[in-house]
Amino acid sequence: MHIQDIFAADRQTFSFEFFPPKTDSASHELFSTIAQLQELKPSFVSVTYGAGGSTRDRTHDLVVRIERETNLTAISHLTCVCHSLEEMTSILDRYATSGIQNILALGGDPPKNLANYERKNDAFQFADELVKFVRSRSNMSDKRGFGIGVAGFPEGHPGTPNRLLEMEYLKRKVDAGADYICTQLFFENRDFYDFRERCDLAGIRVPIIAGIMPVSSKAGLIRMAELSAGSRIPAAMLRGVNRCSDDAAVAHFGIHWATEQCRALLDHDVRGIHFYTLNKSDATKQIYQNLGVRDSSGFRE
Repeated sequence: MHIQDIFAADRQTFSFEFFPPKTDSASHELFSTIAQLQELKPSFVSVTYGAGGSTRDRTHDLVVRIERETNLTAISHLTCVCHSLEEMTSILDRYATSGIQNILALGGDPPKNLANYERKNDAFQFADELVKFVRSRSNMSDKRGFGIGVAGFPEGHPGTPNRLLEMEYLKRKVDAGADYICTQLFFENRDFYDFRERCDLAGIRVPIIAGIMPVSSKAGLIRMAELSAGSRIPAAMLRGVNRCSDDAAVAHFGIHWATEQCRALLDHDVRGIHFYTLNKSDATKQIYQNLGVRDSSGFRE
């Protein structure tokens, strides 16, 4: 389903993110997770994407398999890095042929094994250029072309310390043709509310969905901060994690924290919630239960 139709149908969207498995056994395990999360009737799911060639293929294969073997709408991530114009054209043509209707267009980072990679060799230097290109491409599945999402940063983009300039860049992505914004993970809702207000002041009117990732371990909390380029960890969260005797307790605390985030976001009319699942289902299912609903239809009334 085209993302515009999803937002038209769902007052509040609920979505999950997966990353492509590296082995056959991991692929089997992931599809077991997807089958469990499918029961929650999400609005859509997304699949992450790396700049390396094999990762690109795994992303494409997983997205197509989700589309063909489940009743879920799959959105593929696509990044600017390590791509010529010909490669970008080929990737989008392949998605169009496979019936993939939606893309999450990202700037992206070079692979760690290409630390000295020259970005000047890429067809697109910035995400707004990629958005404009994707918008220009036809999609045989829908005359509107691809549905397009872009990333937002409630705590600030790590590469843009100037928050005013950051909003200008985000506005460029939306004006280039983005249909919605999906935020990076955050642990303090006030950051999201402020971000949403600043988007409104900047004239950004597309839906903004909030990225949520439950903490599952003390080591995982550190990884989250690293992966999200220095995500702010509230003092209250740190105190809670420090009180936990083991990682099982941390996971229980993390689910509680994320539940309260979601409850407050829903009460403040969030347009959507996007769960970073880490290819697991337990935490997301528990959050749904804590919120008192069986599946996403309970939020759409």
